Amino acid sequence: MKTRTLNQRVRLASLALVAGTGLAAGSIAQANGTINLAYVEWSSEVASTNVIAAALEQAGFDVELTSLSAAAMFQALSSGDADAIVAAWLPTTHADYMERLGGNVEDLGMNLDGTKLGLVVPAYTDVDSIADLNDNADSFNGEIIGIDPGAGLMSLTEEVVDTYDLGLNLRSGSGATMTAALSSAINNEEDIVVTGWTPHWMFARFDLKYLEDPEGVYGGAEQIHTVVRQGLKDDMPEAYAILDAFEWTPEQMGEVMLMNQEDGADPYESAQKWVENNQDVVEQWLNN
Repeated sequence: MKTRTLNQRVRLASLALVAGTGLAAGSIAQANGTINLAYVEWSSEVASTNVIAAALEQAGFDVELTSLSAAAMFQALSSGDADAIVAAWLPTTHADYMERLGGNVEDLGMNLDGTKLGLVVPAYTDVDSIADLNDNADSFNGEIIGIDPGAGLMSLTEEVVDTYDLGLNLRSGSGATMTAALSSAINNEEDIVVTGWTPHWMFARFDLKYLEDPEGVYGGAEQIHTVVRQGLKDDMPEAYAILDAFEWTPEQMGEVMLMNQEDGADPYESAQKWVENNQDVVEQWLNN
């Protein structure tokens, strides 16, 4: 559990006044309540969750962030332990979780369009299709480097392994261990295959390509949705309206993700900086 400090909220109050949002100083300084945002430790969701947290704090809310596995994130939302997430990949990756939760949550719709899932290799790798992995298994040390085992991407990749009858082992880990392995392989000009998704900072850092998926197991492009617990609209209508209005582009998210890769970067401070530099966008969310 991570709770924003008073100093951070004061900085946001000053930021809003300097930016000329038109909010009264008292309305910023006086918190409107506490809202808990759950998220998974994907670089994309770290970026989006911290940005919407900074925007909500600018509007006068206290915000708590809770990092969880994908399964636990949706369960926390269903039970009311979390108020909202901006990290639901639909219609494919998190479809099972949404189906299980039924009427306990409310899908507010897309906050980002243009996502993709799949197996990713360096651009210099000769393999272009998942169907060709078995013939080149030795080049990849007989393994696919994955992320956290509870992620929807991992479940889909397990289906890929079965569908294509792959002889490579799917190795679980985390987003950080996956990108570390990818970086090491590229630095040594070695072949590697990892579970990947767009948007992600690794596509800006490295020259990569998705392997073709002729069986269509990963599906087409997805969207990232905002999902809230039932009752949030009645309990916190202003926060609900801001979350409902939250929408940005893969390019904007990419800006924040790259900021987070700088040495010593703090995701919340990156989000603050982005909010400060993009008040025209943020005001559209706050004035909905």
